[in-house]
Amino acid sequence: MTPLLEVRGIDKSFGPVQVLHDVTFAAHAGEVTALVGDNGAGKSTLVKCIGGIYPIDGGDIVFDGRPVQVHGPRDAGELGIEIVYQDLALCDNLDIVQNMFLGRERRSGLVLDEASMEELAAQTLDGLSVRTVKSIRQQVSSLSGGQRQTVAIAKAVLWNSKVVILDEPTAALGVAQTAQVLELVRRLADTGLAVVLISHNLNDVFAVSDQIAALYLGRMAAQVRTADVTHAQVVELITSGRSGDLGIAQ
Repeated sequence: MTPLLEVRGIDKSFGPVQVLHDVTFAAHAGEVTALVGDNGAGKSTLVKCIGGIYPIDGGDIVFDGRPVQVHGPRDAGELGIEIVYQDLALCDNLDIVQNMFLGRERRSGLVLDEASMEELAAQTLDGLSVRTVKSIRQQVSSLSGGQRQTVAIAKAVLWNSKVVILDEPTAALGVAQTAQVLELVRRLADTGLAVVLISHNLNDVFAVSDQIAALYLGRMAAQVRTADVTHAQVVELITSGRSGDLGIAQ
């Protein structure tokens, strides 16, 4: 099956420091692909290359089977790639609807089309089976961490996205809120999106992912089906780049 998103042989340097070395990675529609690696492995750099924030030095980005040029976040958004960063980029002083349409407001003549924005925001949350938000006119400052994460994810899928990349979505959440967000992550994939989950929590990774891609010191150690590896093997890939027959050749 052709991956929806694929990067082939990506290189990225900052001055004399090469951060990504010949990285190949793929995400399929209808699946959760976990991107794991230790601090400094290159996960954030890879995602920012895909999102158009950093230009790549070499390699190819392939979307739905065709090579594409991503020169900035707008190009990524037009392809259908949305990234939910760890800081969520939500405005506490605005309500849920205002946050979901921030910078992309709908207008009716010279005024904002509040009715259609409310309707679409409600449809999106309902489509994701979000039941934890009392009112879509709640200010974001009144929401819990899990609810904020839910709003940020809903905002990402509002724009006909095809690939959603989530950067540590459960990092600051409690047990119950983590479970809610992981359920939402799984539902995103079940609706046909390609979901990339960046996480340090291997319990979360094994709970929801279909594939695991492990970065080690800027190189892709392995990308494997989750069902084909153990927790211990993934730890070895993260910490040494190799586990048995898997990983970077010695």
